[in-house]
Amino acid sequence: MKNFFNAVLEWKSAAALIFSASVIICAIIMIFLGETMISITVLASLLIVSGIGTFLQQLAFTDNIIKKMHYSLRMIVFAIPFFLLLAANAWFFQWFIADDSTLWLLFSGIYLVVFIGGTVSFEIYFHFMGKKYDGLLGQYRKQRDLDKS
Repeated sequence: MKNFFNAVLEWKSAAALIFSASVIICAIIMIFLGETMISITVLASLLIVSGIGTFLQQLAFTDNIIKKMHYSLRMIVFAIPFFLLLAANAWFFQWFIADDSTLWLLFSGIYLVVFIGGTVSFEIYFHFMGKKYDGLLGQYRKQRDLDKS
């Protein structure tokens, strides 16, 4: 039960951060578009995407629910449902004209570019952090071996 409450607290904190960042990004975009306010429906759509998207992140990228899964499968478990969540919100909340197939292709392309860009960025970051920690671990072991001598 304690693990469940910890997971809910972790989800709630992450969802709040993602929602806040989404509202800020949305506000910046709307300022550039000449808008002076954010509608309650836009805020509702951002809240839904933030809440469910955070759950999908925890489902796919932590061991809270799925204990053992290859990383590439975790990417699929996140990417496809998250795209469907975004597409459903785009359609329901009318983010753009739903009948225009060009806009849907643009929407899908932007999702794909951002997803791939984010994935590559995280891989580069983890690669360099892994090398940093490998170096620190090597120094620790070397120092430990000197202390034993």
